[in-house]
Amino acid sequence: MESVLDVYENHYDKRFPVICMDESPKQLIKQTRIRIARKTGKDAREDYEYARNGVANIFMANEPLKGKRFVKIKSSNT
Repeated sequence: MESVLDVYENHYDKRFPVICMDESPKQLIKQTRIRIARKTGKDAREDYEYARNGVANIFMANEPLKGKRFVKIKSSNT
């Protein structure tokens, strides 16, 4: 791991760019219930039912030594 972190300490060289990539899927959900009003002296109550609303994939590439970041989000609704 230390050798990987050492790469970030190098000076920027356009012949050898350092590019990092990552992707992350996220489930899109929406609430289906109306929040229950809180009564004085009682704890708040909430129903945790939700409906699936598709998936979004987040793709990111960055070039940390140059200070650039590229993000693309693709969603697929079900």
